[in-house]
Amino acid sequence: MKISLISSCLVKPAEPTWNGSLPLSELDQIGSLGYVSLIHLYRPPQDWLSPPEAISRTLKSSLRKVLVPFHPLAGRWSRIPRGRLEIECSGIGVPLTEAESDATLDELKEFEHHLLVPSIDLEQLPLVAVQLTRFKCGGVCLGVAMSHAAVDGQSASHFYTGWARLARGEQLETQPFLDRKLLGDVGRKPHSAAPPPQPPPEFETPPSLIGESGCKSEREKTTIRASLRLTKFQIEMMRRKANENRGSAAAGSSFTCYEVITAHIWRCTCKARRHMREQRSRLSISVDIRRRMQPPLPKTYFGNAVLDVVALDCAGELIAKPLSYAASKIREAINKLTNEYVTSTIDFLRAVDDLSSFQDCNSISSDDNDDKGFFCGNPNLCVTSWTTLQFHGIDFGWGKEIYMGPVDYGNDGDCLIIPSGHDSDGSVVVIVCLQEAHMEAFKKFFYGDMELYVHESSCLNSDRSQIMDNNSSFQMKCMNVDAPSVLT
Repeated sequence: MKISLISSCLVKPAEPTWNGSLPLSELDQIGSLGYVSLIHLYRPPQDWLSPPEAISRTLKSSLRKVLVPFHPLAGRWSRIPRGRLEIECSGIGVPLTEAESDATLDELKEFEHHLLVPSIDLEQLPLVAVQLTRFKCGGVCLGVAMSHAAVDGQSASHFYTGWARLARGEQLETQPFLDRKLLGDVGRKPHSAAPPPQPPPEFETPPSLIGESGCKSEREKTTIRASLRLTKFQIEMMRRKANENRGSAAAGSSFTCYEVITAHIWRCTCKARRHMREQRSRLSISVDIRRRMQPPLPKTYFGNAVLDVVALDCAGELIAKPLSYAASKIREAINKLTNEYVTSTIDFLRAVDDLSSFQDCNSISSDDNDDKGFFCGNPNLCVTSWTTLQFHGIDFGWGKEIYMGPVDYGNDGDCLIIPSGHDSDGSVVVIVCLQEAHMEAFKKFFYGDMELYVHESSCLNSDRSQIMDNNSSFQMKCMNVDAPSVLT
């Protein structure tokens, strides 16, 4: 596929906005500071009467409007001492590129997705960049790159849905809460107060492979990505299996979909990587803290209000024990994220002289040293869920997208759970990035173990026919090496 760039411009807020330096909280400046890119593919209806250029006009006009309440996104990054960043709210604008493709939507391949998102000017360091690509069939792609240091998933979703509402001629449902001091001042102690003697577990160096002194060799290995679908029935059978063996392993209600899917991924990853029984594996989990704070943060808090927690165990224990064991380890990690834990973590970070040691190697404040930052790959992994975020079904006035997905997502060990579409059928897609040498084994364990969960569950007789119908699907999935077509 060939992409031809047609034009580019800076889209500024429709009205004057506040100018000045916007300080960030500590949670904005740790972990991944790079750009998260999404594409939305649209096939406008054939009886759509508006001219083709109307899409471009509508996007630009609505972007100008939405940048008034979300005005920090029209600014630029500024590096400040101690490995920290702040946003220069200048209203300079969001870069928007328009392009044309010589292909149709049906001819688009997944490995070409990176051509549909804007390149980032590392001299300018925008917080958001946009690319609109037209296909010769009349379809369009909206590609957006957003800085993770500027927003978390909840905030990005708020921006997307607000932008789409304005494009449809509607009003914003809610205004973003822009004062990051609300989180920045959490747990603030006098400057003379001594920092905690030990960092929280999340900031300790992750385990390496047994016999290795670091992760350099693992970083250099080739990785590939796969998209694996789980139906609502499969998820429910997995939950039933985990909760049958739950006993007193986990306090509270039955295991959630996230807990059991993530437990399944963790166990399958250990098997596919052929870990020794004694090999320690760390699972990182991103948790929204808005409702965990006392008092709770506003639901529309605009920034990063997520914190990673970690579950740690030996591969032998995870594999030998039932699914409920891994799920209980995940719940235990999530439950420790109380107001007091968040407060002490922020206070620890505030005392750190240089935060760059807690920023990943692909961040915008990195010095491009490949060994810099935490490595989530072998023997570790990170599982993030977007199932509660509104990235699907974004309608700018020409219908909902036929496909939404991240581009160039992840490194070894990165996994993302997203809804399989906007039809609300309860199915999900697990996007997993692993070393090429481990991917085929992971797929076979992923669906093969699922089949065992279904057969071992104490299912009702009425479910038996559905179980048998799914068996052939399991086998086909195990044999499917390539990710499914982006348009199916």
